[in-house]
Amino acid sequence: MKEIVYNVTFVFQMMVFALSLYYLVLSLFGLYKKTKKMVHKPEKSFALIVAAHNEEMVVENIVDSLKKLDYPKELYDVFVIADNCDDNTAKVARAAGAQVFERLNKNKRGKGYALEWMFDRIFKMEKHYDAVGIFDADNLVSPNFLMEMNNVMRDGFKVVQGYIDSKNPEDSWITESYSIAFWTANRLFQMARSNLKLSNQIGGTGFVVDVALLKELGWGATCLTEDLEFTCKLVLNGEKVGWAHNAIVYDEKPLTLRQSWNQRKRWMQGFADVASRFFFRVLKKAIVERSMVALDCALYTIQPFVTLALGISLVITLIQNNSPHGANIFVVSALFPLIFFKLFSTFQFLLTPLALKLEKKMTIPMFVLLILYSSNIYVTRYFIGDNPTLLASILTQGAFLSIFVLISLLTMGKKGFKFFFWFLLYGIYTLTWIPITVQGIANKNKKDWNHTKHTRQITISEV
Repeated sequence: MKEIVYNVTFVFQMMVFALSLYYLVLSLFGLYKKTKKMVHKPEKSFALIVAAHNEEMVVENIVDSLKKLDYPKELYDVFVIADNCDDNTAKVARAAGAQVFERLNKNKRGKGYALEWMFDRIFKMEKHYDAVGIFDADNLVSPNFLMEMNNVMRDGFKVVQGYIDSKNPEDSWITESYSIAFWTANRLFQMARSNLKLSNQIGGTGFVVDVALLKELGWGATCLTEDLEFTCKLVLNGEKVGWAHNAIVYDEKPLTLRQSWNQRKRWMQGFADVASRFFFRVLKKAIVERSMVALDCALYTIQPFVTLALGISLVITLIQNNSPHGANIFVVSALFPLIFFKLFSTFQFLLTPLALKLEKKMTIPMFVLLILYSSNIYVTRYFIGDNPTLLASILTQGAFLSIFVLISLLTMGKKGFKFFFWFLLYGIYTLTWIPITVQGIANKNKKDWNHTKHTRQITISEV
C-alpha cells in the first residue's frame, strides 16, 4: 500500500512539475523585448466604450484621459454605458464629454451583458467604426494608446490587448501584490506569447476588437470572466490576440485582502466555468490541427485546476519531506541532486524581480538586495544543515529576514524598506490563490456579479 501511494503521488507530482516547467520555459521568452516595429499612420477608427456601474467617483478621469489621446479626434468617439446605475455616473460622464447610454436590466447584470447590449447599438449607428475599444470606469489610458493599437491592427491582428498597469501600487501591500502580479504577467506571460507567436489573452480591459469580426462571431461572452470566454471563442475560430506592450491602461487595484479575495474568487468562478465549457473543445482543436496556439489556450483555461494541483503538491511535499521549501521538491530531489533544487528555487525566486527590473518597476539597488536575499537557502543551511528541525528553520529564517529588513531600511530609506517588505508579502498573496481557487471551483455555477467599488481619483498626469 505504501508503494502504491508513493507511485501515485510521484506520477501526480511529475505532472504538476511538467506543467510548472512548461510555464517557466515559456516565461523565459518574455525576457527579450523586440525592437520597435514599423509605425503606421493613423487609419483605424475606434468606438471607445467605458462600462460603468455606479462609478461617479472615477468616471470623469477615464473620459478625460480618452478625450486627450494623441490620435486624430475625428477617428474616435468615447461612449459610456451607465449600467444599472443609481448614482450620478451618467451625469458626470456627459459633463466630461462622453456619449452616454443608460441601461436598466436587473436580470442580466454584469459587464458582459452591458457590452453585448452596447455593441448592438454601435452596429446600428450611422457612423462606421473599424474597431471597438473596451475599458473599465476606474481606468486611465496612456496618450499613445490608440496609436499603438492602430500599429498592431495594421500589422494584421483583429484583436489586440494593451499593457495593464496599476494606478495605485503604493496604497497597500495588497495593491503592491496585484501590481507585481500584473507587471510580471505583462512581461513573462503576454510578451512571451507575443514573441512566440502564440495568442495573447484578453485581460478584461484595455483591448480593441475589429468590428467586422465582432459582427461575424458575435460577443456572447456574458460569464464572470467574459475576457477569457471571448479569447477561447477567437482561438476556436482561428484568430489570435495581438499584444501592444506600449499601449498602457492604468487600473485601480483593490485596497484590502477582503476586496481582493472577493474579486479573485469571482475570477476563479469564471475561469472554472469557462474551463468546463471550452477546455475540451480547444484541446480537440489543438490535437486535430496540431496547433500550439490552441494547446496553450487550453492549458490556460484550466489555471484554477493547475493552482489547486500545485496546492495539493505542496501539501504532499511537506508531508513526505518535512520541508518548507515548496512544491515539487519531492519530484526534483528524486531525479536530481539537492543542489539542483536549490538552484532551481533561487532562479524561480529571482525571475519575478528580474521581470520587474526589465519593466523599470524596480531599482537596481533593490534588485541587488533581492539577489543577496535569495542566498538564504544556502546560508541558513550552512548553519543548520539540510535536515533541520522546524524550530531551527523558523529561527534562522527569521534572523536572516530581520537582517535584510534592517539593511533595506538603512540603505534605501522608508520607501525602499516598504517595497522590500511588501515584496516578501507577495508570497503570502500568491498562497491565498489556493483557498480562493477552491472556493471558485466550488461556486463555478454561481453567476452573481459583485461590484468592486472604486474611489481613487487619480488623473493620467499623476501616474
